[in-house]
Amino acid sequence: MSKFINYLKESATELTKKVTWPTWPKLQSSALLVLVATVILAIVVFAMDFAFQHLMEFIYAL
Repeated sequence: MSKFINYLKESATELTKKVTWPTWPKLQSSALLVLVATVILAIVVFAMDFAFQHLMEFIYAL
């Protein structure tokens, strides 16, 4: 049990004193970048799915 308590203490120390947290503007810009990349990826996947669906419908109609 003492190892677990030591682990928690060291983790708290590392998170409060050793980790460099991003500033609020940098965090916002990173979040915006992730949001834009996710939307672009979703659009690409949608376009591929749409094209494949119509291709398969064309093939099945033959």
